[in-house]
Amino acid sequence: MRANTDDFRRLFLQSVPMMDVRAPVEFSKGAFPGVVNQPLMIDTERQQVGTCYKHSGQDAAIALGHKLVHGEIKEQRIAAWSAFAAANPEGYLYCFRGGLRSQLVQQWLAEAGIEYPRVVGGYKAMRRFLIDSLEKAVHDLPLNIVAGLTGTGKTEVIAALGNSLDLEGHAHHRGSSFGRHATPQPNQVDFENALAIEALDATEKGFADLVLEDEGRMVGSCTVPLELFRLMQQAPLIWLEDSFVNRVTRILGDYVVDMHAEFSALHPENPETAFDLFAEHLTGGLLRIRKRLGGEKQQALLACMEYALAEQRRSGDVDAHRDWIAGLLTDYYDPMYAYQRSGKDERVVFSGEQQAVVEYLEERSRR
Repeated sequence: MRANTDDFRRLFLQSVPMMDVRAPVEFSKGAFPGVVNQPLMIDTERQQVGTCYKHSGQDAAIALGHKLVHGEIKEQRIAAWSAFAAANPEGYLYCFRGGLRSQLVQQWLAEAGIEYPRVVGGYKAMRRFLIDSLEKAVHDLPLNIVAGLTGTGKTEVIAALGNSLDLEGHAHHRGSSFGRHATPQPNQVDFENALAIEALDATEKGFADLVLEDEGRMVGSCTVPLELFRLMQQAPLIWLEDSFVNRVTRILGDYVVDMHAEFSALHPENPETAFDLFAEHLTGGLLRIRKRLGGEKQQALLACMEYALAEQRRSGDVDAHRDWIAGLLTDYYDPMYAYQRSGKDERVVFSGEQQAVVEYLEERSRR
């Protein structure tokens, strides 16, 4: 049998397959990318065992656990664990602390003829490792922040670099009033775990710095870790530039073409439902900025948006959306960014279009 492991760095950097045997409710509150949940106990069983432990102690709780998970239920779960082990012979299993539950799963697998290792310390130890790794990375490596007007392609710069931390990607949100996707955001713990693994990878590859997109503390419902956010406010800014026409085209692709495709993928059997949800998504984004935009401007942009949506529904042509996007940039995003930049000018160390910015940041990372 391969030995149990506490080499968390290798587990995350090499994306080693892992099976989480905690209850689904625990898994839903925080997990690691790519991990599969195959619980020893489902939520109701875990709750009963927990209540028994409080009132009658550990021995009684263990006895109850064996009573609840026996016979056909036990066989089904062993079969699921065995299938994972067969599909992932290089993997590991874990529970919350690497204690009773993961040891019991190991025992039952061994009785079925399968020797499978576990992660020492379990989820709790791995989570602590990632928190510490992220904090160490952002303190050890200088930060560079890519800033610029909406639609200049900051996310594309982040994607082009090997030493970036993709806040919007991990938060599954574009960081604006229209930034939601058709599918939900991750919970806070999952967001932080994914961010920490990316920082660990950049550190391991020997980069001299880290690059992030200029963001507020909140990216949708996800919160940028406090110390990281504090350091971002002090870091040098690299200002990304692009033409107004290119910015409108990029936003058209992100907010209209891609979002319609996302809703269509969720409802392939009902295109009308998909389009209704997509339209609701766009009009809802405009409604969220009504107060800051002003009622009159918001109504004018809404009329443009509704016309564009009607044209798109009728013919599939998205070109009419350019009008409200241009208005949104002119009346809302550009004035807001101009105000924000006025307090950050002294931090700007480079300005340029996308290729120049990528080359500058790549050179900076090699210093």
